[in-house]
Amino acid sequence: MSQPKIWTKNFISIAAVNLFIFITFYTLLTTLPLYVIDKWGATEAQGGLVVTAMLLAAILLRPFSGTILDIFGKRKMLLISSILFAITMIFYLFVDTFMTMLILRFIHGLSFAIVTTVTSAIAADIVPAKRRGEGLGYFTMAMNLAVVFGPFIGLTVIQFTSYHNLFLMLNLFTVLSVISSLFVQANEVKPTDQPKGTSSFKLKELLEKEAVSISFIGLLIAFAYASIVSFISVYGNARELDHVSNYFFVVFAVTMLLSRPFLGKQFDLRGPKPVIIPCMVLFSLGLFMLSFSNQAVTFLIAAAIIGVGYGSLLPFFLTIAVSRVKQHRTGHATATFYTLYDLGIALGSYILGIVVSLMGFTNMFIMLAVFVGLILFLFFYLNRRA
Repeated sequence: MSQPKIWTKNFISIAAVNLFIFITFYTLLTTLPLYVIDKWGATEAQGGLVVTAMLLAAILLRPFSGTILDIFGKRKMLLISSILFAITMIFYLFVDTFMTMLILRFIHGLSFAIVTTVTSAIAADIVPAKRRGEGLGYFTMAMNLAVVFGPFIGLTVIQFTSYHNLFLMLNLFTVLSVISSLFVQANEVKPTDQPKGTSSFKLKELLEKEAVSISFIGLLIAFAYASIVSFISVYGNARELDHVSNYFFVVFAVTMLLSRPFLGKQFDLRGPKPVIIPCMVLFSLGLFMLSFSNQAVTFLIAAAIIGVGYGSLLPFFLTIAVSRVKQHRTGHATATFYTLYDLGIALGSYILGIVVSLMGFTNMFIMLAVFVGLILFLFFYLNRRA
């Protein structure tokens, strides 16, 4: 018997929106701190603020995004948020003060919160339920690939040309995201099918209670992963591995891409625990290996292990979150998951910066390896149904 298709025109279109949005996001994440330091003589701390401002806006608005999708509809909000994201990108060409840039970054974070919530919610709806783990695994590859391609594109472009040309290129990407969104058809739930009261803003509606436990696990894993996103290049330089630190995410992406189709199929066939448990063990092992990586070989082997271990946890947790709710609540489940995930990255980037200054990189990675091991036991306790 043939399986229901994942790679439909609808799925490819929504995945394309996600890819162009996240490439833009990660390119700016890497290059804007350098830009404000170069253009206005800002400090490193001020450079970090242009990253924090966008994430702060996303964290503040994302809890409301599920209800916003209920009120206005997923496809309409996909079009509106992708257009607003693209329009905001235009203003990067004209910003002339640091404070204006901070304001622009905050505004950009608002549309980013909505568009990334609605793309995941639509993807969860259109992927066949029997292949949801595999399908969402493919969908979230866009985010993982953007982690590699975004910084690579940004740093390469500014090396050979200007920031102005970089912003022009990113404007093209956002236009492509809008064009892709035009081809997406969302599975909207009719108002008569929705329980009464779902279309108004209520405090209890901001977080989907059925998704909170697995989303909290996602927050903790994101906290640990923040050590990689925020500090891997600094760690590489400290260990005199700067000549290979640029390849860390390349190796990460390759092993993630090679393992995810198999792991996604196993998730759908065998259930969450037989896949998530080994992935978390590998993530812990990879962090531990990083703690003593003084040579390029061990450094890149750690990248490969983390690529397999961490690389599939995000889509698997998201799959569990949306599988626990009815279709009219997938937007709320997605918003809940990404709210806590973003918070984990933000807290990890800040707190682990303090930890590094007090304990050093070796002790931090050992601590995080143990921390991920403890998360595994918490996963058992909080998600006994998984």
